[in-house]
Amino acid sequence: MRGRVLSVARHPAHGSGKDVTDEITLVAGMGVEGDVHYGATLRHESHNPDGPNLRQVHLMSQEMLDALSLKGFALKPGQIGENILTEGIDLPHLPTGSLIRFGSGALVVLTGRRNPCAQLDGIKPGLLAACAERDASGVMWRIGVMAMVVEGGVVRPGAEAILRIPPAPHHPLARV
Repeated sequence: MRGRVLSVARHPAHGSGKDVTDEITLVAGMGVEGDVHYGATLRHESHNPDGPNLRQVHLMSQEMLDALSLKGFALKPGQIGENILTEGIDLPHLPTGSLIRFGSGALVVLTGRRNPCAQLDGIKPGLLAACAERDASGVMWRIGVMAMVVEGGVVRPGAEAILRIPPAPHHPLARV
């Protein structure tokens, strides 16, 4: 499956939004250079700071933003904290370990689904609830997926995003 990058963003401090930019640099084992989540260990206040950083890169699809727009939540790129906004890849339904290679050669491995927090309601009241989708297994948050950087490189809007699914058995993305 192939998709493309629509926008890239980063921000040096905790908060809900990220600053859209012309390019981001992914560094192997570390994440997005200049972003608050950059580092080999966790950079999230509510998690074990000594654990491996499974949240180096936040990916979101335009299709997810379009679905939220239909619910009355028109969002701009970077507004909910994603580093890479894609089009054409069904991110929330991919298995753990899926790989996405970007045009520059940068490679990320999907580690889990983003676990949204109440900050979303600070962007727009009701946004947190709008991001929940119930299926047979319970609640699936449609607010993006998290990844680790396997191979570094520069990622720009317009870059191709090539998906590689890992061999079976597949495991659904869990919250990280």
